[in-house]
Amino acid sequence: MNDAAPAPTPAPAPRKRARVRAPELIGKGGWINTGGKDLRLADFRGRTLILDFWTFCCINCLHVLDELRELEEKHRDTVVIIGVHSPKFVHEAEHAAVVDAVERYEVHHPVLDDPELATWKQYAVRAWPTLVVIDPEGYVVAQHAGEGHAHAIARLVEELEAEHGAKGTLRRGDGPYVAPEPVASDLRFPGKALLLPSGNFLVSDSTRHQLVELAADGERVVRRVGSGERGFGPDAFSEPQGLALLPDGTVVVADTVNHALRRFDPATGAVETVAGTGRQWWQGSPTSGPALDVDLSSPWDVAWWRGRVWIAMAGVHQLWTWDPETGTVAVAAGTTNEGLHDGPAAEAWFAQPSGLAAAGDRLWIADSETSALRYVHPADGDGGGYAVTTAVGTGLFDFGHRDGDAAQALLQHPLGVTALPDGSVAVCDTYNHALRRYDPATGEVTTLATDLREPSDAVLVGGDIVVVESARHRLTRLRLPEEAVRVDAVAHRTQRAATEVAPGTLRLDVVFQAPAGQKLDTRYGPSTRLLVSSTPPALLAGGEGAGTDLFRELELNPEVTEGVLHVSAMAASCDDDPANEYPACHVHQQDWGVPVTVAPGGAARLPLVLAGMDDDA
Repeated sequence: MNDAAPAPTPAPAPRKRARVRAPELIGKGGWINTGGKDLRLADFRGRTLILDFWTFCCINCLHVLDELRELEEKHRDTVVIIGVHSPKFVHEAEHAAVVDAVERYEVHHPVLDDPELATWKQYAVRAWPTLVVIDPEGYVVAQHAGEGHAHAIARLVEELEAEHGAKGTLRRGDGPYVAPEPVASDLRFPGKALLLPSGNFLVSDSTRHQLVELAADGERVVRRVGSGERGFGPDAFSEPQGLALLPDGTVVVADTVNHALRRFDPATGAVETVAGTGRQWWQGSPTSGPALDVDLSSPWDVAWWRGRVWIAMAGVHQLWTWDPETGTVAVAAGTTNEGLHDGPAAEAWFAQPSGLAAAGDRLWIADSETSALRYVHPADGDGGGYAVTTAVGTGLFDFGHRDGDAAQALLQHPLGVTALPDGSVAVCDTYNHALRRYDPATGEVTTLATDLREPSDAVLVGGDIVVVESARHRLTRLRLPEEAVRVDAVAHRTQRAATEVAPGTLRLDVVFQAPAGQKLDTRYGPSTRLLVSSTPPALLAGGEGAGTDLFRELELNPEVTEGVLHVSAMAASCDDDPANEYPACHVHQQDWGVPVTVAPGGAARLPLVLAGMDDDA
């Protein structure tokens, strides 16, 4: 027996990192989830700090919130996550709306409300979501745009814990999070509603992870379905949203954060999973097949149309279908590219479709991120299939509250749509707190009601319309008015500053560095993808389209002086361990919409960070 003391385990060699001091955290909206205390960077010295730049309209940001939950719990004594709320829409700059969103999505860490994007600019952020890692000494060590980085950040956190534990610069303890006081109410941020054959309402009580059946008065609770705890099982949901009644009397539920469809039987109370695996769909995954074998991505609404359940797949900007007869799912419309592009269903672009309503030969869509009302319909000609047409809306960055001819009317992030008996459509214009109406016969948009707090769905009941007022936690019954409400027109554009670029050739570089311990996955061909387009299309005279390199020479049209470059990038990396026959692989992906102005003296290179060290750009 050897009685000699074992040699101490050597501390890991510090990884070479850039020494960039993190800028201070500032925001005129103040702090949420801190018990009223203002925080500064110095308060986090000794802890690893993760800044999550998000905005509550953004489905990718909601995905990242969910990705971070496990890391937040596992390292709560050494890691502090700070949400920096950086608004896109005008409504998202309202402090009360941010407070609501923090509760709605169960954000259990401090949030800095930055309505003027001050901290966003200090950190040179270009996209929602972006994660920035700051070490215990206050230096930025990594920046990641988009989704799929939780594994890489977890590895980095472990490295920082070991490195700073050895240096004596790591401080353990409780974080600054202070939970808000719970509020008693029958509903909490309900999402969608459905009129049952009994005359009662079924409501997705999203924040409480339940379905709630209300009596015909829309107020008295008849029963609750689900435990109320976030989960994926016969008695659990995770932020359910859309509801659709099937011909057999059962209800399909879009179980959004579980990335699944569930079926609820009102007669027996039974809940079963009919589509999805509980895992989020990523680029390269199957897009059709047996429903229980195919991953989904944040299904937000469902509707029964033409013999199938149509799914607003907000997480990948597509419409899918589920066929109960064959038990299969398939993509029905959309390419996964985010934007507003009409045409054949397979070529259309959507941006977080969030509301569906079937009406005859049209399936109406509330396309939230383009602030648009759109519809799917049978395609003209002998080819068959479907096509997509926009009724109201112009693109990702233009929104407001303006009535009149549909060509110039404006909405602001609508989440719900309801077909009316006269052939017109009611739109839950969520961020305008209004109920709007579009009449296909006249091409006019009017306002039916205002002062509705974040309406997210509406149900017809006789001559009334019952609106889900999500941020007032209730159903509100209105008479369908014969005359519209007059509203002064307001138009907005996203407040992000445009990037000045030089005329001629613009070098686009998507910066990606495989996380420590990983390498690009080239086993089945190129592991990266880049897709570039523009609004207006004439902005680019060359360089648009798809490719496998993460760089591109773009030719700017000298006759177009401003617009938006749409960039979609993906990179796949796997654990770099030759001894591991089945390495874990990870997909990193992000879409950017970069407003640009073309001017002499502007930049000749546009770097966009997908993942890498902060100084790589």
